Amino acid sequence: MHQPARSPLSRWTHRHWLLASLLAFSAALVVTIIPGLANATRGTQATHDFTTIELPLPAATELFAGEAPAAEHWLPVTIESGQTLGGVFAELGLPASLMYQALEVPGMREPLVRLRAGAVLEFQLGGEDGLQALRFERDEAAKVELRREDGKFVAHVIERPLERRVMTATGEITSSLYAAGQQAGLSDAVINQMANAFSYDIDFTQDLRTGDSFKVIYEEIWREGERLRSGGVVAASFTNRGKEFTAVRWERNGKAEYFDLEGRPLKKSFMRMPIEFARISSRFNPNRKHPVLGTTRAHRGVDYAAATGTPIMAAGDGRVSFAGWQNGYGRTVIIDHGNGTTTLYGHMSRLGKYKVGQRVQQGAIIGYVGSTGLATGPHLHYEFRVKGVHRDPLTVTFPKPEPLNGSEMVAFRAATAPAVARLQQLGGKQLASR
Repeated sequence: MHQPARSPLSRWTHRHWLLASLLAFSAALVVTIIPGLANATRGTQATHDFTTIELPLPAATELFAGEAPAAEHWLPVTIESGQTLGGVFAELGLPASLMYQALEVPGMREPLVRLRAGAVLEFQLGGEDGLQALRFERDEAAKVELRREDGKFVAHVIERPLERRVMTATGEITSSLYAAGQQAGLSDAVINQMANAFSYDIDFTQDLRTGDSFKVIYEEIWREGERLRSGGVVAASFTNRGKEFTAVRWERNGKAEYFDLEGRPLKKSFMRMPIEFARISSRFNPNRKHPVLGTTRAHRGVDYAAATGTPIMAAGDGRVSFAGWQNGYGRTVIIDHGNGTTTLYGHMSRLGKYKVGQRVQQGAIIGYVGSTGLATGPHLHYEFRVKGVHRDPLTVTFPKPEPLNGSEMVAFRAATAPAVARLQQLGGKQLASR
């Protein structure tokens, strides 16, 4: 007998009905709570009334407490050639009376009156008279600020400590000392000082050879992280044609001099070459044909070709015995060095400041290269005479100075030992070490 199909609900057990009842109750509960939550949320968005209250602003010192003050404004003025302090004040529209007040401050007249081209003056304008302060570099180690206080200038010195840095360099000659020095990172001042130290033993115009080498310890002057200038050669060695020459700096009687390792001064009685880095155009020759006269005539000196205006130095200490025009020599200076020795410098374009009878020291500028008299071009004609007899300046033997002795030698060795040790440690070819 066929039985009718049973409904799905008829197959549910008691457990099924219990679960269904719980689900229905949960759904009804959710439907009831959600609208309430929505209404509660809308209730928190009620509008509010705002009232404006005027409050006093804090003082500027309170508002910016803890912050750095605004930087002072300084107007820099670079001095041009021929410009004076009075001219600067006039250009800025400042009364001359202020300038005179500044000059009356003790110690200020000298640096402010003798302004050099390129110097920088800084002005802080404002105030009743138009100027609040003026500042400038007094020297490398100090800056001066003149500030108006109670109607007058008061000087404030700002110390700027200098730092000496010791540098080293080595190089090898391939063409010239200048080229090798510049490749090694040396300044012209250091190259010149090194060359001058060895100039009594090495003629850098004719003695240099490819492969010659140098080692040098020198100083640089720095201030606040900025390089100012070279400070001089402390020690150096130069190998010329296989022979090594050494120079170390030591101060004696308040003056820095260069000595060899045995304590003998490098400075001789006479300089071998009284002009820097000139070219020898004619040597000492008793049978030379004169370039102007065309006749065979002894050339009793050495000619150094150089540009017009190149400085000429006194070869040794002495007294000027002649300064003026002398026949074919043109403008000429003759120096008497004592003991029957004299030197002559001819064909100058102009003479130096020394007059007849005045004493000159070795290395002093006594004139400038020219082509006056019987000359085909600018050069220095240099003669060396002993008791009236001409000697070849390039080969004449100069007497050696006496070495240090006793306590001076002890002090010299102690003071120069670190530089000598460092010089010996320097190796071959390398650029300046920093």
